[in-house]
Amino acid sequence: MSRVTLTVNGAEVTADVAPRTHLADFLREDRLLTGTHIGCEHGVCGACTLLIDGAPARSCIAFAAACDGTDVRTIEGLEDDPIIVRLRGAFTAEHALQCGYCTPGMLVTARDIILRLPYADEARIRLELAGNLCRCTGYAGIVRAITRVLAEPVILQRPKPAELPPLVVAVARSRAAAPPLPEGPALTQSVPIALPLATVWAAIHDVQLVADCVPGARLLSVEGDQLRGEVRASLGPIETLFSGEGQVAFDAAEHRAEVSGDGRDGRSGTRLSGRAVVRLHEVDATTTRAEATIEYMLRGPLAQFARGAIVQEFAAAITTTFAANLEARLTGRVLSASARLPIGTLMLRAIWRRVRAILGLD
Repeated sequence: MSRVTLTVNGAEVTADVAPRTHLADFLREDRLLTGTHIGCEHGVCGACTLLIDGAPARSCIAFAAACDGTDVRTIEGLEDDPIIVRLRGAFTAEHALQCGYCTPGMLVTARDIILRLPYADEARIRLELAGNLCRCTGYAGIVRAITRVLAEPVILQRPKPAELPPLVVAVARSRAAAPPLPEGPALTQSVPIALPLATVWAAIHDVQLVADCVPGARLLSVEGDQLRGEVRASLGPIETLFSGEGQVAFDAAEHRAEVSGDGRDGRSGTRLSGRAVVRLHEVDATTTRAEATIEYMLRGPLAQFARGAIVQEFAAAITTTFAANLEARLTGRVLSASARLPIGTLMLRAIWRRVRAILGLD
């Protein structure tokens, strides 16, 4: 058993839980918070969605022990939330629920849409709801309800551009001259490369070399700044092959490279849009620091694997692997790039790192 202490709906809770007890089971059986519904138990249907540290998360695939020290808020804890209050009224007015089983998770996701995407249109709302399944309504009433709340006066004071973190402002300004990209998660990772800045900058221009250093990536063609390629990934028995096109741009003054593109997995129909910006900074004569900012959006059946804090760990692993491969290639060492991106292995490593941190082993 593991002793955990977390905040549930504003109250501190300490309990002994088995390592494999899921957060949803702990909340329903130990805390009697049955508003969190369990559907698929695989993180696919979204019925169990709640807030962990303010962000929507699947409680059926989150271990209670891994949530030690977090703030958890279920649908019961959102009863007086001003956005949820308006959403409940809109769901009733627009006939956005029938059996009601998916409704708690739908409301949590809808609240996130209201806060994060105040100008979302119907297409974007449907995209955001892709991870919450409903077998009754056909989604039309749900979309109308969210649109109705978005059209009402601002509920909470949203941050002005000047109050946003510098990275967010910089990304927003760069979009003026860049291809449009759906508003998705943004990740930033920084890794050292034991090579001079000039050497790394020259290597970044070789797109074939860069592709060779990314596990599972394969460059099919390059015509000027236009690229065509594919990324093969595996998640246990699930095999994916994202094929698509993109473009690359370089800024020598800032030692900045940007790649943007869009791809599709033919087997699952999942689409991936993204942009990666890499900036190189000289640490000293022999070391370069690479700072990568990644924006992405998954749409379709595999979108649920892009949710949650685990993605931060996953991005760190990918960035570190790429940097190690690039350093090996440029120093003449043998490069053993994987034929596919091992998502399952990387996620297990990330989970293990988090468990070690919780247990104080790091």
